[in-house]
Amino acid sequence: MAFTTSNGQTRSSLADINITPLVDVVLVLLVIFMITAPVLQSGIEVAVPKTRTVKEITEQHLVVTIDHSQQVFLGDTAINVHDLAQKLHQMGTDPAHQVIYLRADENVPFGAFAAVMDAVKQAGVTNVSIVTQPLESKPAAPPGL
Repeated sequence: MAFTTSNGQTRSSLADINITPLVDVVLVLLVIFMITAPVLQSGIEVAVPKTRTVKEITEQHLVVTIDHSQQVFLGDTAINVHDLAQKLHQMGTDPAHQVIYLRADENVPFGAFAAVMDAVKQAGVTNVSIVTQPLESKPAAPPGL
C-alpha cells in the first residue's frame, strides 16, 4: 500500500505483519507442553510391573494408585483404604459402568493389592484394569552374527 506525502513524494506503509516473533512464541509453548504433559499424567511415582501384553490407555478414567510404601491414592489424593469403597460409591456415577485403572508398585505385597481390589469391588465397580508397562525387548541380531 502506498500513500503520497504533502510534498508529493510517494511512500509505502509498513502494513506487513511480522509473524516471526509469533512463530517463536508458539514453538516455545509447544516444547513446554511436550515436556510437561507426561509429568501431569499422574504425580505419584510408581514402578508398575512389566508385562508382554499392554493395552494403551486412550481414555481418562479414575485412577487408584498404591505406591511403594503401600499408601493408597484416589486420583492424586491420599486416602485410607477403608474409606475407598465409600468414596468410589459417592462419585455419583453408576458403579456398573465405571472404569477404574489400578496402578500398583511392583514391590507392593499381594495383601495390600487384594485389600484395594476388595474395596473397589465393595463399591460395586466391576471394570478394573491393572496398569502395567511393556517389556523392553532386545533388538534382533542381524543375520550372520
